[in-house]
Amino acid sequence: MTDIIIVGAGTAGLTAAIYALRAGKSVLLFEGVAVGGQIVNTPDIENYPGIAHTSGFEFANGLLEQAKSFGAELKYEAVKELIDEGAVKRVKTGSGEYEAKAVILATGAKNRPLGLEREQELVGRGISYCATCDGMFYRGKDVAVAGGGNTALEDAQFLSNYCRKVYLIHRRDAFRGDEKNVAMLKEKTNVEFVLNANVTAVTGEQKVEGVEVTDKFSGEKRLLAVAGLFIAVGQMPANEAFSRIVTLDEKGYIAAGEDCETGAAGIFTAGDCRTKEVRQLTTAAADGAVAGLAACKYIDAQ
Repeated sequence: MTDIIIVGAGTAGLTAAIYALRAGKSVLLFEGVAVGGQIVNTPDIENYPGIAHTSGFEFANGLLEQAKSFGAELKYEAVKELIDEGAVKRVKTGSGEYEAKAVILATGAKNRPLGLEREQELVGRGISYCATCDGMFYRGKDVAVAGGGNTALEDAQFLSNYCRKVYLIHRRDAFRGDEKNVAMLKEKTNVEFVLNANVTAVTGEQKVEGVEVTDKFSGEKRLLAVAGLFIAVGQMPANEAFSRIVTLDEKGYIAAGEDCETGAAGIFTAGDCRTKEVRQLTTAAADGAVAGLAACKYIDAQ
């Protein structure tokens, strides 16, 4: 019997582990994809208080090492089911079943697809959701980025350093990301903004050879000859396995406020997987602290 099982080893989950371990509780973390979550794909972090500059990988690795130093146990297993038996919470993975007194769901979110025909088929053959992971494969080539938030802007910035040309495609005429990032891209001679347009098709048989964009107002179509399409149109949560235990909103996020309580006694949530207005590194860490301490308080009260 573990005191606290944490599902997800991103910023929220690892922060929760640190706080719970420092409170004297045993912690078991499960991660089914990669430690650190989405932040590991960010090359430059400059908005975390007290840290002028670091990379996402360095930040995540620091969290992991800190959690391990306090005694956290980590298993690379995807959680398939959560069973609430009151005082005992059972977590099932593909490899076994585990028990805990409290559970923290910190599953984060996964990349949202564009929904294009053959999109999944061409992943790894010209379609990517991670510019920092795959960008170097397109050195000297023309590529496109779809999206209007900070991730898309950062992807375009990163790719512009290696690619011959970068098309930044956004369905609106203004970006949702920081103006600082927009201003930096405007200074790049090899970046072209394609606004008020949607990516409507991908061309190429064995690999991406171009993308079709359609003007939102005129309906005019334009074919961009590119070797790669990097999709950065937001994220979606992965909470389906817990839908019978906790309440999800219409988008699939776990319904919880700033107290990180799910409404199911002894089950808490933290980070990008819960309903919230701001999803940033700082808010993920804050959620982790709140959820970790709340789980400890719950256990102590039993």
